[in-house]
Amino acid sequence: MKRIGILTAGGDTPALNATIHGAVARANQLRIEAVGIMKGFSGLLNPTVPHVFLNPLLQSIPELDPTYGGTLLGATRDYVSGDDTETIKRVAERLGRLKIDGLICIGGDGTLNGMQALGTQIPVVLAPKTIDNDLGLNYIDETTEWERVPASNPRGYIYRKRPGRDFSLDEMVNYCTPGFATGVYVSATSVQRIRTTAESHRRIAIVEVMGRDCGMLALGTAYGQPDLILVPESPFDDDHLVSRVQSLLEIQKHVVIVVSEGIVDHEGRPFGAVRASTDPAGNLVYNGAGEAIRDLLVTRIGDDYFRETRRHPSAEAAVFVRKVGHTQRGGRPILFDRFTASQLGGKAVDLLADGFQDCVATLQYRQGGYVLDSVPANQLRDRWGVIHARPMSPSFYDPTRFQPSPKGVEYLHTIFQNALGADDVEAIRSLFDTGHLTRPYYSINVDIHKRIRRLPEEAQ
Repeated sequence: MKRIGILTAGGDTPALNATIHGAVARANQLRIEAVGIMKGFSGLLNPTVPHVFLNPLLQSIPELDPTYGGTLLGATRDYVSGDDTETIKRVAERLGRLKIDGLICIGGDGTLNGMQALGTQIPVVLAPKTIDNDLGLNYIDETTEWERVPASNPRGYIYRKRPGRDFSLDEMVNYCTPGFATGVYVSATSVQRIRTTAESHRRIAIVEVMGRDCGMLALGTAYGQPDLILVPESPFDDDHLVSRVQSLLEIQKHVVIVVSEGIVDHEGRPFGAVRASTDPAGNLVYNGAGEAIRDLLVTRIGDDYFRETRRHPSAEAAVFVRKVGHTQRGGRPILFDRFTASQLGGKAVDLLADGFQDCVATLQYRQGGYVLDSVPANQLRDRWGVIHARPMSPSFYDPTRFQPSPKGVEYLHTIFQNALGADDVEAIRSLFDTGHLTRPYYSINVDIHKRIRRLPEEAQ
């Protein structure tokens, strides 16, 4: 293995540059050249394959900063289809012209699908990333619990997961993905800040966070002490939710509710489905979940309650929704993400160097600590070959209290007990650098653009 390629695909996370940094640092140690493919799979689909040499003379380029969020290589949601054999052959030929012996793809389940399509032509390894923390399995046999049932949609069926079994934290495959910890940090601090507004004005605040199919991010916001948390894996009872909200209003005059964007009703339908749309990768984006909860509370509690308590002229005035949105996946990664991302990037290089192929570098929890490991990519697929988002285990959540269960608390504690470093706290001070007032922002894209090289145009 003399030269490897690295690409980042899918949505951005705070820890992508840290993963690249770890991969390049390990490549330097093994005297392997590292080439960054620009804009993910889109770069491979470009006949000239725009690319950057990340370690000329086996020294990392200065632009590669593990504390800088996002990815200096750029990312898109374009993927390679396994059915498009002609495109796969063309991509393999381009990688051959670049003399790339193996490819590291940094991404989630969509990236894994695209990566495996190339696995018949070149050794490939995935370094995981996602703020949703939904790449992996709660236990190795979880893939057998998915079933395909008839439905009236265009495909004619949907996938549904049967109730799972109990498991220990040591059994989880890919315990935590880089980006999750920073996403939780941003979301939890957002809850804390919104709390004081709701508290001061005696209002109900609904904070919507990401999590289309997995409630891990919403669960983690428990560090911000919201009163109630709603997750996709636990369909909630309207009456119970309204009762809890009214009880809290009587006691503390305000309520803060965290809502995962993918919450469902008792029939398994997305609660915000009336306003659902799709992202560029075709994934459903449930942008109406928070508003749907607001409408429910406004209707069920009613105007009279707020008028009688002399707090607000109407229920609509008393309930507001705020989305944390893209701030969850941007900015400086915290210590836990920087460290684990760098380690997994290095592990991905080791896997290629040791002759492994079509596998995923994983972070495992063993006897109170973390170890690096790997899993064959196909072990993440069900019997129909589908990779499902890992659901948050129901054992992590108490649907009566709308809070993490004792096991959920244990899981979060193992990640966040030392998640922040002294440099993370010190970095906050740099915000008020006077130079920010006088100097324009200097984008990393400016310097990376100067480093981009291209293959000669292919002969027609």
